[in-house]
Amino acid sequence: MILVTGGTGLVGAHLLYHLLLENDIVKASHRKNSDLQAVKNVFSYYSDDFEAIFQKIEWVEVDITDVYLLEKAFENITEVYHAAALISFNPKDYAAMRKINIEGTANIVNICIEKQVKKLCFVSSIATIEKALNKTIINEEEDWNPENNNYGYAITKYGAEMEVWRASQEGIDVVIVNPGVILGAGFWKNGPGELFTKINKGLKFYSEGITGYVAVTDVVKIMIQLMKSSLKNERYILVSENKSFKEVFFQIADNFKKRRPSIKVTTFMSEFGWRLLKLVSLFSKKPPLLTSHSAKSIHNTYFYSSAKIKTALDYKFELVNETIQKVCELYKR
Repeated sequence: MILVTGGTGLVGAHLLYHLLLENDIVKASHRKNSDLQAVKNVFSYYSDDFEAIFQKIEWVEVDITDVYLLEKAFENITEVYHAAALISFNPKDYAAMRKINIEGTANIVNICIEKQVKKLCFVSSIATIEKALNKTIINEEEDWNPENNNYGYAITKYGAEMEVWRASQEGIDVVIVNPGVILGAGFWKNGPGELFTKINKGLKFYSEGITGYVAVTDVVKIMIQLMKSSLKNERYILVSENKSFKEVFFQIADNFKKRRPSIKVTTFMSEFGWRLLKLVSLFSKKPPLLTSHSAKSIHNTYFYSSAKIKTALDYKFELVNETIQKVCELYKR
């Protein structure tokens, strides 16, 4: 039996649908008060028979930091897809990210070893891929330097990867995927889905930083193929194309037939902006919309290579403009 952690997230929800097409029963973990309806909504994008497919899931309420409940969730499990994580660029969430992303993954690994699980697939991020200064194209080969990646999310996801590699040393076959910015339908109020909502409502700002993008459907299809393959103890960058925020924002606006963002955010604007928003958050008690890290990252120019996964699986990624068109159509539905 298969266990999916983080089943109510963007990757988890799309992964569950594709797994259920081939398996009668899949067990999925969710935290208390998580939105199962959001998963059902994702299923509805794929099939008119989404209710029946959704009912195949065996849901278990689990906090991955609770070892006792987690062990119960592992009953009869032979394969694990670990997609549960806390994603935040707010420094105040660092302690919580360490607990969920590192300690939670350590718990997953320990039980995988104890139960002799056959294979573990971990969803990491390009945040843990070293950005070598002497390279124009970034791949999986560089050793990660924490001094160059000293923001909370990257540190905790790297710590989680170290726990997964520990599983490989204890006899568990593992694969790690490092997706770029994941574009997919659903979850329109947070993560990349929120970007579509903001642009549809008339977002005015853009920047010219460059990063890697990938369709959520490509991410989950590759994860499933890796788990079925003999490939093990490797990690893979998953990026379809490297594009500027400007280009992606403009493509989304064009698909919505909305005015393109018209104000280019300069370095000065973003540096002033995150400080101002930090001050505002002190009074509003709400997380700032821009942090010191995100203010810098929107100007970075990084080009990622997916050559390793393309060769390993002979895989062809969906083009970013095709992904954007599909996601926009589903958003309008």
